Amino acid sequence: MIAFIIRRLIQSIGVLLAVALIAFTMFRFVGDPVNQMVGVETSAAEREQIRKSLGLDDPVVVQFGRYVAKAASLDFGISYQFRQPVTKLLAERMPATLELALVSSAFALAVGIAMGVYTALRRNGWLAQVFQAVSLVGVSLPTFLTGILLIYVFSVLLGWLPSFGRGDVVAVGSWWTTGLLTWTGLRALILPAITLGLFQMTLIMRLVRAEMLEVLRTDYIKFARARGLSQRAIHFGHALKNTLVPVITIAGLQLGSVIAFAIITETVFQWPGMGILFLQAVQNVDIPIMAAYLLFIAFLFVVINLVVDLLYAAVDPRLKSTVTAS
Repeated sequence: MIAFIIRRLIQSIGVLLAVALIAFTMFRFVGDPVNQMVGVETSAAEREQIRKSLGLDDPVVVQFGRYVAKAASLDFGISYQFRQPVTKLLAERMPATLELALVSSAFALAVGIAMGVYTALRRNGWLAQVFQAVSLVGVSLPTFLTGILLIYVFSVLLGWLPSFGRGDVVAVGSWWTTGLLTWTGLRALILPAITLGLFQMTLIMRLVRAEMLEVLRTDYIKFARARGLSQRAIHFGHALKNTLVPVITIAGLQLGSVIAFAIITETVFQWPGMGILFLQAVQNVDIPIMAAYLLFIAFLFVVINLVVDLLYAAVDPRLKSTVTAS
């Protein structure tokens, strides 16, 4: 197991270095950083002095090594637009994005697994047919349209929930803020979380249903029935456990995707997270923020993949023996 983790860590470092090279290329070839930092009235001599102070006249290899070293110490430079450290800007908005992503993923997992199991065990029932129809709608509608429809129904027509913002937040620790501890924060989180998690929920539901139906037809389930085990033990103690292996894969990768692509949801609901900050950076060609966001998402996917690989061993003993042997 230790050798497996070390091998995965080495592979992860290679992936992060490749992403760092892409981010560094953005710095070097997508616009001139000096032109983004100074005005038109700056003289050529002053521009050259700034370029030298930033180390832009050094060899490319030296610049890349310096960039990787700074990124490893969480130093991503100064934002061209906000004139503040990029690390500070991301840290201020990270709690909002992570909170939204975790709540929407928990919603997708809980509801998706429950609906998937029900539609597999009661596939001819009318409620299962309703769940199937809901899953088709959830997969078909784009995220921005889902958000607009929810705003129109629950904010405009019914007036039950706010249509934008994060509500009141409470500081937890030195930099983390959460809206889960306030009533307005909870109300503001409902619509964005459903919007962001609806696609993942329907995907998980359909995956659980398909895997559950496949597992229920296997020989060891028939043997469990022949032994006289209860339906509850068969369905949840045997069938569901073996169904969770592909679900863990999808849920893990979807968590990274939820954080990476929460931009649309944050824009629709004006959620003050990293996604809307990245969108502003794209609009203003703020390369330090774009590069830091790219590295953060890559690091997130690497960590999630490692956690998913380790969860395999916890769920399926056959995979544990394979991992240990490798």
